[in-house]
Amino acid sequence: MTQLLSDVRVIDLTGYIMGPLASRMLGDMGADVIKVEPPAGDTLRTQRPLLADDIGGLFLNLHRNKRSIVLDLKSDEGRATLERLIASADVLMHNLRSPVMARLGFDYDRCRAIKPDIIYCASYGYGAAGPYAAKPAYDDLIQAASGFASLSEDIQGEAAYTPSVIFDKVVGQVTANAILGALYHRARTGKGQAIEVPMLEVAIDFNLVEHIGGYALVPPNGPIGSPRIRTNERRPFATADGFVCILPYSDRNWRDFFVFTGRDDLLADDKYTSIATRQDHLATLYAAIRQAAPLRSTAEWVAFCDAIGGCADRSPCPSRQSFPRSRASRRGDLSLDPVAPDVQRKPFSYPPSRAEARSAYRRNTRRTRRFRRYDAAQLSMPSTGRNFGRTTGQRYRNAVPVTTLSAMLAASCTRSNC
Repeated sequence: MTQLLSDVRVIDLTGYIMGPLASRMLGDMGADVIKVEPPAGDTLRTQRPLLADDIGGLFLNLHRNKRSIVLDLKSDEGRATLERLIASADVLMHNLRSPVMARLGFDYDRCRAIKPDIIYCASYGYGAAGPYAAKPAYDDLIQAASGFASLSEDIQGEAAYTPSVIFDKVVGQVTANAILGALYHRARTGKGQAIEVPMLEVAIDFNLVEHIGGYALVPPNGPIGSPRIRTNERRPFATADGFVCILPYSDRNWRDFFVFTGRDDLLADDKYTSIATRQDHLATLYAAIRQAAPLRSTAEWVAFCDAIGGCADRSPCPSRQSFPRSRASRRGDLSLDPVAPDVQRKPFSYPPSRAEARSAYRRNTRRTRRFRRYDAAQLSMPSTGRNFGRTTGQRYRNAVPVTTLSAMLAASCTRSNC
């Protein structure tokens, strides 16, 4: 990738996943990202599996293309060093709640006094002006509070978390996009700004993209929720020898499927001739796919879908609508996908053996310690270098009720910003 942000310096005070993912995206585009860690080390640094005594795979993946420095922001020396870094920076990122940053002496007004055109990005659980501003937040809490976990009720009978830290990742991408927009604005006007990216508000908007339904109007003229997404018949379908995603979408796709499977009864039914009438009967249609799928192998279904599109070689076919389909891959199969090497290109350079890792650690430790005698503008050591050891567990418990989308939308629309 072209180093689009090669002249941008980012000071990254964030931890966990959301903020580090955002800064990693900026680093991948060439920004000089300097990760600031407390003396105890980043919380995720020693999460297994470990590549060395103090560096786990998750931590290394999140912090590729970055440099690092240890600062105790409760000390005068640490705060003075951060001030020098801010003076040399274009962006400051943090995920600490606003009162914490104010106590440390690095709220937006203070940072703007140090660097007038600084872009100050705060990403945390809840909006600073809202009723939940003082509450901590993690991905599971946001899945529950935003209504996302409740989407599983129609499918499996009870609320459930998705097996992914989905909102850490979504909000991380939104954070990166917000910073890019602020950088563009500064390039045009010369002005910095403060940005707030709260997880809950982003999650609600994310959920309602396809689920807003009749609530797009005031007053609502229909229910909330997408019928296609919330049917329990929407799934990868079991074939004679595996699983496959078969997704007829257009009118032509469904006609071809009815003919191929001998469902003349559905082909002749007016309820299934157009998308406007089909959307109320998708559970029936997906059930028809589920019943037909085991009668053929995965390869036969893939061949049918490719042939129906007129593209036996799987090349683009502008003259006819292609039939959406995909094999259902297991996690271990992804390394065999021809696209995977491009997506998961070698993201970082790190010694492959534990012995080499320890050697690199010793070299980086010396350089990290030497940095403390440098001015911020001279920061030049490689990323990740100090043995931080294990961190203590959280001293509090976090709990929020599992909220439905309709309840969350009703609650959010009572706010002044709705």
